Amino acid sequence: MSNNTLLMGAVAYDPKVVTIWDGFKQWFATRGLDFDYVLYENYERQVESHFKDHFHVAWNSPLAWLQAEAIGKMVGREVYTVAMRDTDCDLTSVIVVRADSDIKSLDDLKGKTVGVGAKDSPQATLIPLEHLAASGLTPDQDFTVTYFDVLVGKHGDHIGGERLAAKALLDKEVDAACLIDGNHLAFTGDGTLPANSTRVLSTTGAYDHCNFTVLGGADKALIGKFTELLLSMSYDDPEVRPLLDLEGLKVWKEGRTSGYALLDAACQRFGTIDGFARGVAGQLKK
Repeated sequence: MSNNTLLMGAVAYDPKVVTIWDGFKQWFATRGLDFDYVLYENYERQVESHFKDHFHVAWNSPLAWLQAEAIGKMVGREVYTVAMRDTDCDLTSVIVVRADSDIKSLDDLKGKTVGVGAKDSPQATLIPLEHLAASGLTPDQDFTVTYFDVLVGKHGDHIGGERLAAKALLDKEVDAACLIDGNHLAFTGDGTLPANSTRVLSTTGAYDHCNFTVLGGADKALIGKFTELLLSMSYDDPEVRPLLDLEGLKVWKEGRTSGYALLDAACQRFGTIDGFARGVAGQLKK
């Protein structure tokens, strides 16, 4: 990597990703930061490449953050976050049923089928299943889980799995569906779920989503400049507003890690991270 270029890793979950980061690249350049990015097909490859120092900072899903944190502990390397979107904070997921369903409580899901997103989606699978398990319902024991595995490796960034789960609910292929609250509202707005066709059965606790992840040893001056410029972006700036809209935020905030407890509990319960983290750590120690 160039000593003067801040290189970021991101996952190409949608074509708009190129538009977003190309736009940010130009914006950073006019403010004295030479910025570039490299795109990965999946988060596992991105996390592994980060620990091989192929770039300075990663735009990570919450699951990728926990993967990086686990690997860091195994190899003795600091892992920290510098920024996240305002819309990454205090999210919830919902378990929804058809409005005319006789399911009135979580206990009524016993013996039923629950549709979820991709198996590595924090918001549409892992956190809702943890919510159910913590409520006394063991997945694939007390109820059947139907996964809609759209683009596994992108950690649910692509909402196709959730959309399929929602459609399956309407078609009575599943008895309940797990969705991030924002997508439940969006699907109602775009007609995927007709108005008044569904009812929220239960809501998870609050959790955080993506963040910019940095590893110990990264160039502090470059990371500092990058973070400073991110936090200075204004939604009132007509140059940057379209990019912020595409990335789904109005303001960048300082990174925090307090909002990953629910996902961490899910990963601990279901063993989601262990094998991958040990594999990467083992390679790094050779």
